Amino acid sequence: MEDMDKRLEALPKLAKDAKKEGQKYFANLRRRTPKNLDYVMQELHEEEFKKTDCLSCGNCCKTTSPIFTEKDVERISKHLRMKVAKFKEEYLVRDEDDFMVLTSAPCTFFDETDNSCFIYEVRPKACAEYPHTNRKKFIQITDLTLQNTEICPAAYNIVEALKERLPMHSNKKVRRS
Repeated sequence: MEDMDKRLEALPKLAKDAKKEGQKYFANLRRRTPKNLDYVMQELHEEEFKKTDCLSCGNCCKTTSPIFTEKDVERISKHLRMKVAKFKEEYLVRDEDDFMVLTSAPCTFFDETDNSCFIYEVRPKACAEYPHTNRKKFIQITDLTLQNTEICPAAYNIVEALKERLPMHSNKKVRRS
């Protein structure tokens, strides 16, 4: 646990230092997207999560809120045996982008004693898919991924591994004499 605490403490600076490079990298990647990008991302995601145990971290649950869809709200409120309106009133607010999110962080359903989730079986889709590094059409969520590198050590590692696996070279043409 101490090792993870050290990693989480260092992560914001690491992510901040890599952000400009990451933005340039993803801009180049969007201009020249490899056909196999989703496959590569799936592979990197799987490799990283063989080494990473989310229960040793829990930083996403400690620091941010997922977006709740109507389906999430219905499923979770049913699981908690609550009326949808009561669930929304008690746990959710609309953010500046008009998404339903939790009223506070850490997550209401997060157990800090063991980094587990009280509603894991019915958790929001955004939680189940986090950090979204294995999604289809990954190229569409590169900005979100860069944000996630500041929160999730696995997302940071996946982006760094991607830069090594698919290096983007400058578009400058070399003149041959």
